[in-house]
Amino acid sequence: MDRDLLTHLPVIVAVARRGGFALAAAELGMSPSGVSHAVRLVEERIGQPLFARTTRSVSLTEAGKALVETTGPALQDIAERMDRIRGVRGRPSGLLRINASNIAIPLAVTPVIAAMADRYPDVTVEVFADQALVDIVGEGFDAGIRLGEMIAQDMTAIRLTQPFKAVLVASPDYIGRHGRPCDVADLANHNCIGYRLLRSGALYRWDLNDNGKEVVVETRGTAVVTDSLAAIDLALAGVGLAYVFEPLVRADLAAGRLVQVLPKTAIEEPGLFLYFPRRASMAPKLRAFIDAAQEIGRASMRTPGRVA
Repeated sequence: MDRDLLTHLPVIVAVARRGGFALAAAELGMSPSGVSHAVRLVEERIGQPLFARTTRSVSLTEAGKALVETTGPALQDIAERMDRIRGVRGRPSGLLRINASNIAIPLAVTPVIAAMADRYPDVTVEVFADQALVDIVGEGFDAGIRLGEMIAQDMTAIRLTQPFKAVLVASPDYIGRHGRPCDVADLANHNCIGYRLLRSGALYRWDLNDNGKEVVVETRGTAVVTDSLAAIDLALAGVGLAYVFEPLVRADLAAGRLVQVLPKTAIEEPGLFLYFPRRASMAPKLRAFIDAAQEIGRASMRTPGRVA
């Protein structure tokens, strides 16, 4: 095979995955002009355009799609095998890309990265925070982290946390000024901090237990956020009621900075899981992350009051 062509194939795959030259350049540590040169060289050698370019978008042509579908999996397989070889000779190394929901970062990712920084200094963990489920293989991620109920059945899943509840909280100041809601219906009379879903643009509706029946409640209020931690900050400031996962506010509840309201309405979520294609667990860098996560999980189980 043409050596120049082979050298530049990873650039083609990166441009296709990221949907643009600048984003691919940032990922690869190249200049946009270098990426453009690589794409142009491959197109000249193949004799066909690989990307349809406009001022606003870059998309694959039919020839480009065929090339990426053929070379993408092969390049990924080569990268994984190289990681395994390096892992046999020494410590795990390389870039580990993880796609995680925002709430997973403080609950399950931060302590693992902290542990890995000392144990595996040759592994760089890159975390992409995203609300929506994505094709982690197609988007070039090694693994994803989501609630258990959201994971496709063809993925291997490893538990990172124990099940936890979604709770309603407010500050003592808010309760002092507005009182506690009496029941689910009474939420309509309170200032509820909304949560906007970035992908769909819709407002998230609260899932609650109403006298043994799970209901979906539309709320309204004077603030809408796109991040659970922002909702917690607003609740601490006395703005209104927030709907959040209990581990995120456990310390605030224990310290009295927040109080739980309507505790019987709380529903239980299955917890967070790391998921990945079955063969991917053989990569030393992912195996290292899994081992660190499981060790932290076992330690948490032995320590009351912490997230397992």
